[in-house]
Amino acid sequence: MTTRVGIIGTGGIANVHAESLSRLNGAAEIAAVADIDEARSRDFAAKWGGRVDASLDEMLERGGIDIVHLCSPPGLHVAQGEAALAAGVSVLSEKPPALSLAELDRIRAAERRTGASFATVSQHRFGGRARWLAERTRDGGLGEAMTAVCHTLWYRPDSYFDLPWRGTWDSEGGGPTMGHGIHQIDTMLSILGPWREVTAVAARRARPVETEDLSAALVTLESGAVVSVVNSLLSPRETSYLRFDYTHATVELEHLYGYGDDSWRLTPAPDAAESLAADWEASEMGISSGHGAQFAEVYRALDEGRPLPVTSADARDTLELLAAIYASAFEHRPVTRGEIGEDSPFYGSMRGSGAPWASPARTA
Repeated sequence: MTTRVGIIGTGGIANVHAESLSRLNGAAEIAAVADIDEARSRDFAAKWGGRVDASLDEMLERGGIDIVHLCSPPGLHVAQGEAALAAGVSVLSEKPPALSLAELDRIRAAERRTGASFATVSQHRFGGRARWLAERTRDGGLGEAMTAVCHTLWYRPDSYFDLPWRGTWDSEGGGPTMGHGIHQIDTMLSILGPWREVTAVAARRARPVETEDLSAALVTLESGAVVSVVNSLLSPRETSYLRFDYTHATVELEHLYGYGDDSWRLTPAPDAAESLAADWEASEMGISSGHGAQFAEVYRALDEGRPLPVTSADARDTLELLAAIYASAFEHRPVTRGEIGEDSPFYGSMRGSGAPWASPARTA
């Protein structure tokens, strides 16, 4: 069965979605597209197919859509997600799926009312070796997780923030913690499991933004492992670096925006080298991270009537840690999992009680 796809937003990331969909061997086809820029929509449809609708509302009214891909700015995801779910249409949203826990809980309530599914693009979970490492963490094949490193060290010049929705609390939800580090943080949690407590700092060091441009945190997991997390937009030598230290081995991943098998490195402890070598070689599955790997799983789940990966519950676990990083940094205290409820200022906005720096850098 071919699933009919609607694309909302036809900018750069939508082209990544379209190309990945084209490689699913007919499992999906783009049936409709919509963007506030009609000319861009028409150019996109001419390249990838689908009718051109004026808006999501028109797309849903005209029908013929089984799932909507949200490739729009983050501030639009909650309203667009609710609208699609209300029409009984499932959703696959780019990250972040919502700007706050309150917004994501609204989406989850809409799921329960309608029975349609809301999933989030978390493509780095789906590379072959990431899945192997998650399995070995669960089955104890590498021993106990001791410590980890989760660093998103990227570079964005001032001009990157010329788009008015970037670098703002109301439109983007946060800085590199929310919009960039979320990729590595989500991957780390998918491998090592839930977190328990975080102590963090955040700063606006250089960029003309309302939000942070740098954050750092120490995260204690439920397992007892301690993770160093750094998120930066100020790092000229860009890298995405994850390191996992277990009793019997260190496993490292270094890449930028996507990885393959050769982006990983295994360093066994001396007494485990021989036993781990064959297992490690077997993990070379040729499955890189990327939208295509996740889309294959999403469309298989749609065909089989299963929940779409990554579920809203999975996404909430990651978003809760991001909210806790902001809460800890801005209130100068440790924050525990489950602490940010509806009475917390950080439930409705990552800005929470207010950033410790001066008034927003943007001027009229």
